[in-house]
Amino acid sequence: MSSGRPEILFPLFAALDGLHGVGPKTALTLNHMAIEAPRDLLYTLPQSVIDRRPRDSVQGADLPATLTVEVEIGQHRPARSKTGAYRVTVEDAKTAFQIVFFHARGDYVARLLPFGSRRVVSGRVEFFDGMAQMVHPDHVLLPEDADTLPAFEPVYPLTAGLTQKAITKAVQDALSRAPELAEWADPALVTRENWPTWHDAMMHAHAPKGTGEMSLDSPARRRLAYDELFAHQLTLAMARTKKRAKRGFATSGDGRLRRKVLAALPYKPTNAQMRTIDEITDDLAAPLRMNRLLQGDVGSGKTLVAFMALLCVVEAGGQGVMMAPTEILARQHLEGLQPLAEDAGVVLELLTGRDKGSERRAKLDALARGDIHILVGTHAVFQKDVAFHDLRLAIIDEQHRFGVRQRLELGRKGQAVDVLVMTATPIPRSLALAQYGDMDVSVLDEKPPGRTPVKTALLSNEQMDSVIDRLRQAVAEGRQAYWVCPLVEESEVLDLTAAEDRFKRLRAALGEGVVGLVHGQMPHAEKDAAMARFVAGDTGVLVATTVIEVGVNVPNASIMVIERAETFGLAQLHQLRGRVGRGSEASTCLLLYQPPLNESGLKRLTTLRETDDGFRISEVDLEMRGAGDVLGTAQSGLPRFRIADLERQAGLMQIAQDDARKLLNDDPTLKSARGDAARVLLYLMRQEQAIQLISVG
Repeated sequence: MSSGRPEILFPLFAALDGLHGVGPKTALTLNHMAIEAPRDLLYTLPQSVIDRRPRDSVQGADLPATLTVEVEIGQHRPARSKTGAYRVTVEDAKTAFQIVFFHARGDYVARLLPFGSRRVVSGRVEFFDGMAQMVHPDHVLLPEDADTLPAFEPVYPLTAGLTQKAITKAVQDALSRAPELAEWADPALVTRENWPTWHDAMMHAHAPKGTGEMSLDSPARRRLAYDELFAHQLTLAMARTKKRAKRGFATSGDGRLRRKVLAALPYKPTNAQMRTIDEITDDLAAPLRMNRLLQGDVGSGKTLVAFMALLCVVEAGGQGVMMAPTEILARQHLEGLQPLAEDAGVVLELLTGRDKGSERRAKLDALARGDIHILVGTHAVFQKDVAFHDLRLAIIDEQHRFGVRQRLELGRKGQAVDVLVMTATPIPRSLALAQYGDMDVSVLDEKPPGRTPVKTALLSNEQMDSVIDRLRQAVAEGRQAYWVCPLVEESEVLDLTAAEDRFKRLRAALGEGVVGLVHGQMPHAEKDAAMARFVAGDTGVLVATTVIEVGVNVPNASIMVIERAETFGLAQLHQLRGRVGRGSEASTCLLLYQPPLNESGLKRLTTLRETDDGFRISEVDLEMRGAGDVLGTAQSGLPRFRIADLERQAGLMQIAQDDARKLLNDDPTLKSARGDAARVLLYLMRQEQAIQLISVG
């Protein structure tokens, strides 16, 4: 990409205060709405319309309503006091009504509505004291100028210090600068969708002919949304192409270690696991760098898939690293992989921030010599003094906890490291494309055999005592339970109080030594000790804040109680529920709620009761909360679209991705006529820096 913006776009990126009616003060106000150039005004579409179509009379209208009528101006009745009303009687084709002003100067009203003249007035009409009234009309025009009033007036989003009039004027001026641009969309797509050109779409979107044209499915809005998604996917596709062009190691193992592990498994892997293992093995064998996302719901068997990938690398003489966001998870991966590693006869080691002194030094030396085949760790594996003998594959678990920069750091540890990113948080398709469009995606969409479905029940908080009685019985039978405390106003201090109070109450009810406690404020050693006691079965009930959300594995735990379940997001509830049902015991998840439940609380909890399909749950979560919340607001990878709606235009994102990848495949340097138009689009969408920024992995 050349660094210079194409000249045809200069008017759209000029200073705001060059626009009609925009001075330095208004420009500053617009900046607060993330509007920095005329281009941003074009991408600030009306959020509704006011019907200003003229009618012959206010008579028969369903009041209150906004009406536009031509009237003859009659008697003026000035206000009797400073705070009184100035009334003007007017007549339309059928009836008389009043136009009312407060705090208006008499000479102003006399000039605006001269006695005996005709005017077109438009504004809100209401009944008051048996008479129709229009208070402070929005528009007063000469009859010959009536056609300057749009039949449907666009209403723009506002902020303090900005009026509809000011933003409308500025938008009109920005529209007058919009150039005709060459077509970057696939011509067949434009024909099939019956889309206007970019220029016409902008004109239509800012001058809707009724409320129907405000819908996301109107051709103009759909076209403009597509442009945003296409530019974003083009950027991701370029990053992907650039990544794939980087040479990787062609790593092919001979299968001896993998055969040992598969032979030792007490079950047969699912078709989804075998398919995914093949996809990853093919990527490793190719001379290009792998950059793949492995998505799998709770309990879909990602660990086995990851280990097979690591073994493939070890068979070829290389090393692998598997990284988790927390020490608890890293230790758990180690425990999950250890028996498999023993079956295969490979050396597995753990590195966390807790390794110090000579013990740490010994591990680092063994790693540098190649004596450790697979390293499991936290972000401690990023540190400068960690050097591998021959690192070929990096696996990152729960990717959304790691920033883009950390992905880069890890990539630098080896000459041409293949990267596999795993997440147990099912991501709706449209978000996966927006967030990870630069990656190839594998999905584990089957559950391994032998996992018992978790029965989910909704109970009101008022039934707490009977829940505690059930727990007492379950613990007596040797079963174990989690008790997750509510999120209290996102405050760790209050969360802590809630957890400690619940711990005390349960300890009093169930007995000393039966109940353990873990929360985010605990020192690491205490937290690990409490977890270890629970894993060993020394405590029957573990009271916790959401620190247990991801990955904790205690097969004997078969009851999950979530208190004030309505305060949690759907995806989070699904993750928590996934902590039970890991053994052969029938498992239960009890969702305790505080009545009365609002509509969205009820929808979340009943969705959870009705399905355990994480992808279905994630789609409902997206519909209910919106994209930013589903992925967490701090997401580095999720773009902010001004027009496109990720929740409701998922299909459009898929079309945009296919189109972008095809264009780059046919025209890798964007030199064709369409490629050239696509470059202009990238500049229009401010994606010129993104090419450098987004290329990570």
